Amino acid sequence: MLSAKLPSTEEYLGSLTSERIIRMLIEAGLNLLPLEKCEVTTPVGETYEGLRLPSRICGVSVVRAGESMEGPLRAICPSIRIGKILMQRDKKTKLPHLYYTSLPSDIAESHVLLLEPMLATGGTAVATIQLLLDKGVAEENIVFVNLITVPEGINAVCRRYPKVRIVTFTSSIEERLNENAYMVPGIGDFGDRFFGTDI
Repeated sequence: MLSAKLPSTEEYLGSLTSERIIRMLIEAGLNLLPLEKCEVTTPVGETYEGLRLPSRICGVSVVRAGESMEGPLRAICPSIRIGKILMQRDKKTKLPHLYYTSLPSDIAESHVLLLEPMLATGGTAVATIQLLLDKGVAEENIVFVNLITVPEGINAVCRRYPKVRIVTFTSSIEERLNENAYMVPGIGDFGDRFFGTDI
């Protein structure tokens, strides 16, 4: 018989709080996208000149921690397409390595919400953004949605890609990186914390 460990009250509330903050970040990211004009026929048969989000929006999550942001994104945009990129930092060299990518074939015509809760050195973010650019996505069409960062990460992304907009929970800009390129004071690995696993 298998037994599953139930999350503690703290873990459960931490997950709910994370999802609430992530949802607010995603809403802020969507607010940066240009709006398209559209005509809406009201229930009384009149035409109203309205606005809507662009028809081509794609969420791209950086596996695995970025997947924690998919649920809140789908709650806001239920039919949104979501691509995946598995780009991880090598623990010894601290350089990013691409393991997997699965993106919609028309990603080049889309506005992209890049979902990655942690921005440390910026190496993985820079490599991921470059991958999107190589697939034809316009730099100004990328909004990087982020939960926790440090000045080094923000500087690395902004220096290399000044047209990419970053939406972050600004009260969580950490002090710095330590000698192992971990955020200080830090929370550890966001994916492990959110999903309740230890790797």
